[in-house]
Amino acid sequence: MTISKERLKEIESISDEEIDYTDIPATDPEFWANAELRLPQPKKGVYLRIDQDLLDWLKGQGPGYQTRINAILRSYMASHETSQ
Repeated sequence: MTISKERLKEIESISDEEIDYTDIPATDPEFWANAELRLPQPKKGVYLRIDQDLLDWLKGQGPGYQTRINAILRSYMASHETSQ
């Protein structure tokens, strides 16, 4: 998910005192006792040749076209893993 620069500036301008935490339960040391750090898998850079109109369409959807390509390919992969 991406966020616009304007929205990010709005969020960063909010002080901690202004944030409403009433719908978020408090955490204690027991909550964090079994927590573990999970980092995302690193991406592998590749050279990919695709049709110009397809690239234009993907870029026309806004920032993050490479992330969209990855999501499209992942969705295709997932749909074909179950059918094999």
